[in-house]
Amino acid sequence: MGILKNKSWFVIFILLSITSVQAQNQETLDAFTQSYTNEYNGDYTKAIQNLKKIYSEDSYPINLRLGWLSYSGGDFTNSIAFYTKAINIMPYSIEARLGIVYPASAVGNWTLVETTYKKILEIDPKNYTANYRLASINYGRQSYKSANYFLEMIVNLYPFNYETTILYAWNNLQLGKTKEARLLFNKALLLSPNDTSAMQGLELLNK
Repeated sequence: MGILKNKSWFVIFILLSITSVQAQNQETLDAFTQSYTNEYNGDYTKAIQNLKKIYSEDSYPINLRLGWLSYSGGDFTNSIAFYTKAINIMPYSIEARLGIVYPASAVGNWTLVETTYKKILEIDPKNYTANYRLASINYGRQSYKSANYFLEMIVNLYPFNYETTILYAWNNLQLGKTKEARLLFNKALLLSPNDTSAMQGLELLNK
């Protein structure tokens, strides 16, 4: 009888545990659903509050979403904090690192922006966004050789892409590679006929 009683209590414990987990899962689902609805309506404060009711320090999805919602609502400091927590929870997450760049850019923290992109490339060397934006950053600094390093990676992966082609064309022009630049400006026109930037580049080459 003692064994049967113990088994009965064990079964009850298991059932109660399952019920508790199901209730928590439903609560989380409801909170996310309400949060999406409020975000869609442009009420970021309520969307954030929905998730803070179920907030868990070690929840990647909650911290990631709070990072996005805080950024969307203009709270860049908290956005960076939430994205940082998400990255700490999932150190190989690229989406969280791409996310943190938005608030970092908004507050002018270019060091964080650049180090974040470089970290992404440590994880995923062929990542399009990180390579392209590092190329753009270096082009803006007139560091054309550094920009070329990142561009060479993505133009081989995406050879018929406008934004990479036009940037690569201008970068080649700045490096004095006029033949390569001409070919690239003409390719850019295939992607975007009558493109102003490509036509300006060709005009400079024809002078």
